[in-house]
Formats: sequence, structure tokens, C-alpha cells
Amino acid sequence: MSTSKKRVAILFGGRSTEHQISLLSAKNVVDALDLDKFEPVLIGIDKKGRWHLNEGAMQLMHADDPGKISMQNETNVVLLSQNTNEHQLIKTDNFEEVGKIDVIFPVLHGTYGEDGSVQGFAKLANLPCVGCGILGSSIGMDKDVTKRLLRDAGIPVANFVTLRKNYNDSMSYEEIASILGKELFIKPANLGSSVGVSFVNDQAGFDKALAHAFKYDPKVVVEEKMTGREVECAVLGNDFPKASAVGEVIPKSSFYTFENKYIDEGGAVLDIPAKLTQQEVERIQELAIETYRLLECEGMSRVDMFLTPEGKLYINEINTIPGFTKISMYPKLWEISGLAYKDLITTLIELAIESNDNRNALVQADTEQ
Repeated sequence: MSTSKKRVAILFGGRSTEHQISLLSAKNVVDALDLDKFEPVLIGIDKKGRWHLNEGAMQLMHADDPGKISMQNETNVVLLSQNTNEHQLIKTDNFEEVGKIDVIFPVLHGTYGEDGSVQGFAKLANLPCVGCGILGSSIGMDKDVTKRLLRDAGIPVANFVTLRKNYNDSMSYEEIASILGKELFIKPANLGSSVGVSFVNDQAGFDKALAHAFKYDPKVVVEEKMTGREVECAVLGNDFPKASAVGEVIPKSSFYTFENKYIDEGGAVLDIPAKLTQQEVERIQELAIETYRLLECEGMSRVDMFLTPEGKLYINEINTIPGFTKISMYPKLWEISGLAYKDLITTLIELAIESNDNRNALVQADTEQ
């Protein structure tokens, strides 16, 4: 195997409640990796946070069943050397060096992967890391912070109230309904994939949904129900990001649930490209890029919006590590835009290397002063 190939550490699994979705996404990323340019180094992270080197192939059980997929072999525990010149993986049982890595590709959804944690680890190690950096990742993970930043910048978002589990600022359903309306969505502030999300329209449902959301996060966002089409746009790039074609999600239930997104392929219709006017497409693409830049994103993100019957756009949320499963919107949007899955993965790795090189050039320039 050519030594010129970059060794790409693909991280999957993780401590998040979105562990299984990460396994599904990573399987597709590995399959799409250009083996003429890159050598995959497969690292499964178990639910306790330990790194397991998968030698040869991803070691999964029930790999084709989204509801049962799991890591199979939890041996070969490794650590990454913090020597910023070598980046060696080291086995914990005998301290054997098992090869260096050149790039980290975190296919980790939710907390401890998409929230700036792994991105900070990579920055400390001076390793290129695919996707957003520390700031963009942590902002994008927190729905409350994201919405406040967008709102303060004049970008429309659904009206919302933030509640904290251990603060004395609890509000009743009646109080919140008087501000936001009777139909509400309750969401953990720092989770994705619709985990912990509920739709409510009365006090009993509100109390039950709030208790459920607080199991996942001490901070919960309560939003008004938006009426409109759910449209999504993929963004790719660093200093000069580009927007993809626009897709529309048409859920068959009251909202786009976890099951709709990842398990039930018939749970929603993904209309790609969405049936929109050219003017609507351009407005969505412009707002997606504006949101991406405002929230300090780089590499990739998927921007989700509502398009109301009156033609107004509202940002719903941003996903800094969007799904890469076979039914995920992000790669499908780029494919319809003319960028094949394999080329998308290559571009993401190249963007990570570019970003890290630019950062190192700044550090070098500062050192020389």
C-alpha cells in the first residue's frame, strides 16, 4: 500500500444516545472512501468512551438492521499519542504502537462527538478533523444558543422558551401557551435525530414531555408549532461555502421522528429536489450560507428550515455532522447537485486538511514574530 495515502481515522459509535445512528452513518462513509487516496483506520467508540481499533473491517452485529445494529468486538483498546509530530495510536494493554493517523473523520452524532468535544481533542493533537471546529460544533449542538444567535442577528426562528431543570424558572403549560400558542414542541437542547422530542397540546402532555426531555438534558427548548414545508439545504466548504440543491421532508406522522429518519424508510418522503420556484431555491441557499457563516461553521452542515404558506423562511436548526445513512438527506442533496458520494467524502477530508494547514500557518507566523 502506498505510503502517500493519508490514514483517515473514522470514529464511530460514541457515548451519545445516537450511538446506533453513528454506526449506520459510518458504515456508508467507509464504503465510500476512495481507497486510491486514503487508508481507513476504523475506531469504534463504545458507550463508555473507550476507543477500539477495528482491524480489517468494521466489526458490527446486525449491520443491516437499524434497530439492532451494535459494535461486535470491544477489544484492541487504543489511545492517541498527544505527540503532535507523530499521532500514533497506542494499544493500552502493551503500549504497542499500531500506526499513525493523518486525519480524524468523526462520524459521531450528538453529545461527545458533535458538540466540540472530539474537535477540541483533535485540535490539541494538531490533527485535521472533518467538519466544523470547536466553536461551530458547540454552537450548533445547543438549540437554545443557536436560536438566540440567529434571532439577535435578525434571522427568523420559531418563537421559543428555554427551561432549565435545576433553575427556579419553571413555567406552566398555560403560561407558555399564552406566549407560544397551545401546540408546542418540546426538545432537549443538546440532542439531535429527534431523540427526546415530543409534540404536545395540553397540560398532561406537556408535563409528561418535559419530564421525558429532562432525562436527556438539563436544558429544554419549548417551541411554537410552525406551519409550513420542511426544507433542507446542505452546505459544504470553509471560507467559501457552497449550497446544494434543496430537498423537502414530508413526514407521514405529526413530525419527522427518530424512526422516520433512520429506521422506517417509508416513514417520510424525501422530495429531492423539492418542488420550488427558482427564486425560492435561491433564497433558501442564501439563507443557508448566511446561517452557516454566522454560526462559525466550516467543512459541512445541513441547514433545516420552514417555508410558510406566506413564503417566509424560518431556520429550524443546523446539523454540523448530518446523517450519512443510505436514507440521509445530506449526501443525497449533494448527489443531485452533481457531487457523487465518494467525491463528497474526499472533499470533506481535503477541507479538513486545508483548515488545519491554514491554522498551523497562523501559529507559525505568530511564532516567528
